[in-house]
Amino acid sequence: MKPTLLIVEDEPQMRRLLELNLGEDYTTHSVGTGEAGLKFIESGHVDVVLSDLKLPTMSGLELLEAVRRNHPDLPFIVMTAYSSVESAVGAMKAGANDYVPKPFPSWDAVKIVIARALDVRRLHEENRDLREALGQRYDLPGIIAQSPKMQEALTMVERVAPTNSTVLICGESGVGKDLIARAIHQRSRRSRGPFLKINSTAIPESLLESELFGYEKGAFTGAAASKPGKFELADGGTLFLDEIGDVPPQVQVKLLRVLQEREFERLGGTKTVKVDVRLVAATNRDLRAALEDGTFREDLYYRLNVVPINLPPLREHKEDIPALAAMFLRKYSEASGKKIEGISPAAMQRLTQFHWPGNVRELENVIERAVALSQGPVLEPRDILIDELAQKPAPGAAAFLPEGVTLEQWEDEMIREAMRRAGGNKSQAARLLGLSRNALRYRLSKLGFADEPES
Repeated sequence: MKPTLLIVEDEPQMRRLLELNLGEDYTTHSVGTGEAGLKFIESGHVDVVLSDLKLPTMSGLELLEAVRRNHPDLPFIVMTAYSSVESAVGAMKAGANDYVPKPFPSWDAVKIVIARALDVRRLHEENRDLREALGQRYDLPGIIAQSPKMQEALTMVERVAPTNSTVLICGESGVGKDLIARAIHQRSRRSRGPFLKINSTAIPESLLESELFGYEKGAFTGAAASKPGKFELADGGTLFLDEIGDVPPQVQVKLLRVLQEREFERLGGTKTVKVDVRLVAATNRDLRAALEDGTFREDLYYRLNVVPINLPPLREHKEDIPALAAMFLRKYSEASGKKIEGISPAAMQRLTQFHWPGNVRELENVIERAVALSQGPVLEPRDILIDELAQKPAPGAAAFLPEGVTLEQWEDEMIREAMRRAGGNKSQAARLLGLSRNALRYRLSKLGFADEPES
């Protein structure tokens, strides 16, 4: 049977267009107000809701909030004008599964969004049933996932790994996207094939295309011999493309072709190269925002976002901190030859109370530092040296400069901290600071940093 789609739209002509274009795939019901939509949901069976945000009396956002109270898992997609993307983002924060802009890019795009929301709900239901039946907790090397949010992410890994579907891993820097990508490869039928990683921000834009697709002899100055790219080298395996949101437009075109046709030409070449590669991409950017500002291709986004896996920041699954800290303690204790038996309750409290802007990577760095500096068999609060500059201000406290620090000194320190967290990568540091690369380079030159090309 067709899934039941409820359309909530106050313009009769638009309701009719939606019914005509979506009726082949769904059993459609349409209403003109949020109140009528809520009544229909409560009285009948609905599989997915497609609602305009601007409605008379009860807005689409108010309808969403009312639906979420009694039906937290019901897929809910909002429609909004291009000029009201901020409203769509607010709806996503309130629990909407996705949004489509008006006028629609195409009817196929609308159908893809609806189908994806239904697929995600189906996967969640199947995974929940599976966990309840088996009481299963997934165990992946190097990944601690005792919290419900991380278990949900690993459930998606287990289900998608055996397929050849493209996966898009989303999450802040330091949450472990590379570990998840490797876990997908290791649990796939390609596990005996190569697993290659490339970070688009670590390679100058002018070289990224040749790194991915290779080049022929004489393609550019210095190309003394032909060289295969990462796609050729990963043939039969998995290519992990990190920071996909920073790929330049000309490379996006070739990526789209590889995903669609599994073929490409080397830089400077005419021979078509065919490959069998699974692409796992990752980003810490909001790709929907990149679509709106025109820096990321919409068709490539839909090709990449076949199966999204969202990794929560560490502050949203703090129940995993004790196990993560214990794992890092074992790792660095063994490496240093020190016999450190554990972490005191007071030190653990300090770890769990911090908000971890650098996520798991920052936690690992703090534990490594604590092991290096500790003088006893147990880590104490004095050993947990957390960067105080990254601390959030206390609730209700006004954010201001630390006492005795000038604005120029504070800015210089923030730039140094961003470079430290980015491992010296200027593109990554610029994103952390909300600056362009040129603006960051100017500030770095004032601090005496050499303007060396990134490698």
